[in-house]
Amino acid sequence: MLKLPAEVRVFISLEPCDMRRQLDGLAALVRAGMERDPENGDLYIFCNRRSDLLKALFVDRHGYCMLVKRLSRGRFRVRVADQHSGHVEMEAKELATLLSELSFVRERTIDT
Repeated sequence: MLKLPAEVRVFISLEPCDMRRQLDGLAALVRAGMERDPENGDLYIFCNRRSDLLKALFVDRHGYCMLVKRLSRGRFRVRVADQHSGHVEMEAKELATLLSELSFVRERTIDT
């Protein structure tokens, strides 16, 4: 299970991501698409079009880090209240649920 410090903010992109992107490409998406600084200590989540592959970008004291999770079946589902931006902030417990139970109901699909 992923344990995050209380001060870490989690942002998930609502736009599907080309999963060939690696660290620098995802950091560029954070800067351009989310208009945030990828080196500020927050966690940034990206999904592919099918919503069965997830990448998380974060920075530790040594540099960029990436976590990847691919589902053998099923899809990641995210509850979205604000549909006006290309990303949404979620709580750490919502991220833990997303990664473990895969039970969130999506009001807006990531793969549109």
